[in-house]
Amino acid sequence: MLFKGSGVALITPFDKNMNINYEKLEELINFHITNSTDAIIICGTTGESATLNEKEKKDIIKFTVNKVNHRIPVIAGSGTNCTSSTIEMSKYAKSIGADGILVVTPYYNKCSQKGLYLHYKKLANSVDIPIILYNVPSRTGVNIDLDTVIKLSEIRNIVGIKEASGNISQVTDISNNTPTDFAIYSGNDDQILPILSIGGCGVISVLANVYSKDVHNICKYFFDNDLKSSKYIQLKYLELIHCLFSDINPIPIKCAMNILDYNVGDCRLPLCKMDIKKRKNLEIALKKITN
Repeated sequence: MLFKGSGVALITPFDKNMNINYEKLEELINFHITNSTDAIIICGTTGESATLNEKEKKDIIKFTVNKVNHRIPVIAGSGTNCTSSTIEMSKYAKSIGADGILVVTPYYNKCSQKGLYLHYKKLANSVDIPIILYNVPSRTGVNIDLDTVIKLSEIRNIVGIKEASGNISQVTDISNNTPTDFAIYSGNDDQILPILSIGGCGVISVLANVYSKDVHNICKYFFDNDLKSSKYIQLKYLELIHCLFSDINPIPIKCAMNILDYNVGDCRLPLCKMDIKKRKNLEIALKKITN
């Protein structure tokens, strides 16, 4: 298991010229280590990987690995819709010391279940690093079906899955049909506790960008058998979580961070500023939390 608890799906901060703000990135890394985040996931969806070029991705991953310096695991988003490109980025992540990789299903080409299996199998055979599958069909157009997850879980260095299908029944079936050491992470902040209750190991969280200690504690309290406290925190943030996903991720989380004076910059186009009405709802939800 790469980590247990709360892994932050870290945003990528930009300056006013939309270049990567490394000073701010270091500040965020130290914030998470200080505030109980259990792992950092870099260059994922929330990190705007789709609008980072190859050099930028490599530079961000290397910078993060170096600044974290083994204090908590660093997991690099290396998945693309091209198997050879995914292998190349994964090999790079391994070479500079990343602890694992998060690999989204190939998007747009929408391969078959056989294609998914062959994609991940070739990756696993090409690089000796722990792999977390990333299932997010709402964005990729492809679901990793149960039978495919079962077969992939038998491959030695495929160690877990980030499940963002939103389908609790599917997650339950995965938990019931994969090895006990196959880690299941919630990919949805409103389902952290439900997924923990059916065998999950934690979450890869957007909310943790701003409320890292509380997301960590949802997991910690559950593992400590304090279900009441875990449930309290999960429900406390429910309205805010809904607001954070009322627009395309990571538009709302970056907006929230800027409202809270983290000063992380805007999203790169084609992602644009948050709708005014949705931003107002976000401001109200943040005010309820901070009051």
